[in-house]
Amino acid sequence: MSNILEKAQLWLSDTFDTETRQEVQQLINNNTEQLTESFYKNLEFGTGGMRGIMGAGTNRINKYTLGKATQGLANYIKQSFPNKQHKVAIAYDCRHNSQPFAKIVANVLSANNIKVYLFEDMRPTPELSFAVRHLGCDSGIVLTASHNPPEYNGYKVYWNDGGQIIPPDDANIINEVNNLEFSEINFNANENLIEYVGKEVDSAFINASVKNGTFNIQGREKLKIVFTSLHGTSIKSIPYALAQAGYTDVHIVEEQREPNGDFPTVASPNPEEPAALKMATDLANKINADIVIGTDPDSDRIGIAVRNTENKMVLLNGNQTMSVMTDFLIKNWEKEGKLNGKQFVGSTIVSTNLVNEIAKSYGVETKVGLTGFKWIAKMIRDAEGKQDFIGGGEESFGYMVGNFVRDKDAVTATLLACEIAANAKDTNSSFYKELLTIYTQHNFYKEHLIAIVKKGMDGAAQISKIMVELRENPLSEIDGSKVEFLCDYQASTKTNLLTGKIEAINIEKSNVLIYETLDGTKVAARPSGTEPKIKFYFSVNSPLDTIENASKVEIELDAKIQRIIKEMKLS
Repeated sequence: MSNILEKAQLWLSDTFDTETRQEVQQLINNNTEQLTESFYKNLEFGTGGMRGIMGAGTNRINKYTLGKATQGLANYIKQSFPNKQHKVAIAYDCRHNSQPFAKIVANVLSANNIKVYLFEDMRPTPELSFAVRHLGCDSGIVLTASHNPPEYNGYKVYWNDGGQIIPPDDANIINEVNNLEFSEINFNANENLIEYVGKEVDSAFINASVKNGTFNIQGREKLKIVFTSLHGTSIKSIPYALAQAGYTDVHIVEEQREPNGDFPTVASPNPEEPAALKMATDLANKINADIVIGTDPDSDRIGIAVRNTENKMVLLNGNQTMSVMTDFLIKNWEKEGKLNGKQFVGSTIVSTNLVNEIAKSYGVETKVGLTGFKWIAKMIRDAEGKQDFIGGGEESFGYMVGNFVRDKDAVTATLLACEIAANAKDTNSSFYKELLTIYTQHNFYKEHLIAIVKKGMDGAAQISKIMVELRENPLSEIDGSKVEFLCDYQASTKTNLLTGKIEAINIEKSNVLIYETLDGTKVAARPSGTEPKIKFYFSVNSPLDTIENASKVEIELDAKIQRIIKEMKLS
């Protein structure tokens, strides 16, 4: 505790403004628990950058932690790209303080003689990724905490290819940041170096979205769409992109149209959760819509609900969505005569293997990386000049079409989802029937995710203990099927538990364990990079002979997943 108090007392010096000093003094005087949470560690870059609760302290998002991150980034940009005028684009979402935080970040960069393109108002995260390359920037920053609760904010850093930072740049930037004192942050803005951007970039981004996300199909005007921005930034782009693409029957959930950092109509603004899309699905049932689309606050994740074979609205999971999208994209590349064996799609280690099977059936490679779109962006960068990127996604409701954006992109994914639905409706099928057809061709894959939250200082220790147990005492059997492979991405080893043979895994290290059984079951354990939780991913599959038997097979697969959860004592 004395160490924490010492750290807090440093924040009472003249380096910090009066408001910050008062807040810290109140924590010292009145709130030991809050003081500990605010100062027991420094906020770190995880898979999604830096994300945390807003407030004073080293473990909080505030003027100084953001300032320090930005000063370190400024130093590193200058080292990485010497002898030039440096440029950085900055965007922000609808959250509390996102706009003032973005201006603080712009001030620090301009104080370091870096030209800043600052969006005039909130914008979707994928537009920032696009803007980095469109404006010829060395880096980009977006102030967002995605779909976290209202008290959170965050900071994501992009490199000159428009992808989020990856090794070695991430570690090098962190090193720069950690070597700084708060007193070394230069907050003295050079306003001449800050240029506000908006409409021109919007127009270029929407044009590129429509170009990449639409195909030679019929029936757009017949598709009835319900759209919700869940109080977020996508209201700035998606309605315009849909209109430009030719979709005229679009119904916006009015109660959720207005951007609002409190997200007043939902418990969580996360389109992965059916509750978040309830107002949209209610509207869809009222007006008999074909498809519901909802996006998270920074418009990188997309949730899609469609009518099943019984005409009921069902929310698809990210694995189902990315499977249908990947199949549709590759099919259209094939129709256009663009497949020549030099194409690939991107996926992640905890996403469904169905995508790999789909791609393989067309002779297209699937590159698999760690969780996070920064790894798919890296695949694109590494393959430039050798292979074409078709599209890529991950189970957590993100998809990216083409290489013009290098992060998950709910704007273009919305267009793609509507193209699939409109084309299906025009040919007497449906989005859902397209999914079931894929299952008859490649097996019915059913995935499930559970997240176990462990908050506070001892939370990290509990999560670590779970991972140690799974590593040191591996499961030998899951639901009666022998475990064939144990993939340890921390150790970079794939061990055949039946033969003892060990192979190297040639992707970046990460604290992830994946069990694969003889019957094709996959169970993955992964501590979150941005939140105090450990996630377990389950994937099971079984042949499906006809669409009519889909419900029966799904019930069997769901029962199998529940048996596994019970067997692993996770329920």
